[in-house]
Amino acid sequence: MPCWNSNQYEERTDRGVCKIEEKKAGNRNMDEMQRPIGVFDSGVGGISVLRELVALMPNENFIFYGDSKNAPYGTKTLEEVRKLTLADAEYLRSRNVKALVVACNTATSAAIHILREKYQKEIPVIGIEPALKPAVSVKENSRVLVMATPMTLREKKFHNLMQKFQDQAEIISLPCPGLVEFVERGELSGEALEHFLKNLFAPYQERKVDAVVLGCTHYPLVRKTIQKVLGSGVAVFDGGAGTARETLHKLKEYSLVSDAVTPGTVQFYNSTEDQAMIELSKYLLEQRKM
Repeated sequence: MPCWNSNQYEERTDRGVCKIEEKKAGNRNMDEMQRPIGVFDSGVGGISVLRELVALMPNENFIFYGDSKNAPYGTKTLEEVRKLTLADAEYLRSRNVKALVVACNTATSAAIHILREKYQKEIPVIGIEPALKPAVSVKENSRVLVMATPMTLREKKFHNLMQKFQDQAEIISLPCPGLVEFVERGELSGEALEHFLKNLFAPYQERKVDAVVLGCTHYPLVRKTIQKVLGSGVAVFDGGAGTARETLHKLKEYSLVSDAVTPGTVQFYNSTEDQAMIELSKYLLEQRKM
């Protein structure tokens, strides 16, 4: 399977499987601390989270797996998403990762509890949630629009989160089928995307929105275009930075923070086995530096 390594710029095709011996937190050896952090998504969207992880922990090693072959997850059934999510996690576990970051809102909503039951005794498992907390704090009695996949908005996990803040703001759910596909095609700007977004936001033009939450990890990758269509008066939030901070917190809790003093590596894998998806992944990560 094609892979891109951010430091060495090389392709790799190894598919070796390593067994991981369970150890208690606080009793870690040097090899364990240098193992990579596994990050996965239904496609390339999770790279928006990977950007934050690399920025916060530049000396850590990362493996990113994108299941673009089966994207999008957000329009699938609950059982389909759970099956795919478990397969994604197993793929990264076979590569001896020291932590699992579920950089997909849909997969988090559908299966984070299952992943934690299965893996958390051995390694930390971190999910992502829509950034509602900062969004509702924009102003008193604000109106907040939550953009997400249909699956995320249907799940109990999201409704529980929404109930926590419903007394502080008017929270409006906005399913966005079709937006993920723009990102998977590498269409991050342009007339077609702007037209799609204008139609999406049209019902809310008269009902002024104070903040928008990007509740899918694909959406921050088109954040500039979303902001352009919404206008500068609307605040836009996503959960990537919060997920990165939680990952660092969990690594400390499990005594798994790397003590390396040199920059780490990033390797990309994609279920399509298409080199074009690896190149798109590389491009999206590099955008953080621009």
